[in-house]
Amino acid sequence: MSVIPYALARPFLFGLDPERAHELTLDSIAKLQNTPLQCLWSGERVSDAVTVAGLRFPNRVGLAAGLDKNGRCIDGLGAMGFGFIEVGTVTPKGQPGNDKPRMFRLPEAKALINRLGFNNEGLDSFIANVKRAYRFRAAGGILGLNIGKNAATPIENAVDDYLIGLEGVFPHADYITINISSPNTKNLRALQSDEALDALLSRLQQRKLQLESQTGRRVPMFVKISPDLEEAQVGVIAQTLKVNGIDGVIATNTTIARDKVQGLAHADEAGGLSGAPVFEASNRVIRLLRAALPAGYPIIGVGGVVSPAQARAKIEAGADLVQIYTGLIYEGPSLVSACARALARP
Repeated sequence: MSVIPYALARPFLFGLDPERAHELTLDSIAKLQNTPLQCLWSGERVSDAVTVAGLRFPNRVGLAAGLDKNGRCIDGLGAMGFGFIEVGTVTPKGQPGNDKPRMFRLPEAKALINRLGFNNEGLDSFIANVKRAYRFRAAGGILGLNIGKNAATPIENAVDDYLIGLEGVFPHADYITINISSPNTKNLRALQSDEALDALLSRLQQRKLQLESQTGRRVPMFVKISPDLEEAQVGVIAQTLKVNGIDGVIATNTTIARDKVQGLAHADEAGGLSGAPVFEASNRVIRLLRAALPAGYPIIGVGGVVSPAQARAKIEAGADLVQIYTGLIYEGPSLVSACARALARP
């Protein structure tokens, strides 16, 4: 259990600009991870092992991509009790992202809006950080590496960036996530359309199989999709995932919808909305996927988990594993083990 209750730290952090608070937190974790001071935020890792996509997850609660874009804090974040950690999104070249301010809190709704735009230090720095992490994986934690395309890369050349990312992270990942659903990179979501998605995934799967053959290690590949898809679009995506032999799906990313936050301060800011307001939209996509995919096909549910009950609802909707991000900001590290306990099988 963490030494300092999050209720004491939160007022200070919420008094800062959201992105400043985010960076201050990550900087602190990066400096103090794997030291005795890690006890300041450490939590119990609930033991509830489950095998998904051929990987043995210590428990069913993970950290969603986006919080640690550069993979600097894998061991420190893992100490909160996560069964798995996903870091990124990383792009081949470093990029600053969109103009600031680009992150906004909506505390009345336990939500965030961000339009960060895949700001990261690039693939080389990312891999160096991942290689420095050791304790989380040594203790059985599963590490997912999330890849995307550079903003300057034309959408018709997107596959080139994803191939660079795939080849770069493959030796270091337990699983790889293809992010085609952020609303903050121009035209990225167009890759979810049937022909574009099939073309992208067929190329990536072909290269992944080559890498697996060359190295003798299997690395599952997941695709992260949007909550803003129509039922027919979800059906097409499910079919495309199956046809291309993709190992699993992550549902979902942030939403561009604002119906749940109308009238709140910052609600009209451009970007992706995360937190409690995306909970039902995410669950709707999870249910559609579960109905469209074969029994046992891996689904990671993410979106709006700010309580243990909501983590359970993700599993009930059809997810095998659950990820959190915005809930961690509002509820603190204790949410991790609380959700894991709620999901633990007797």
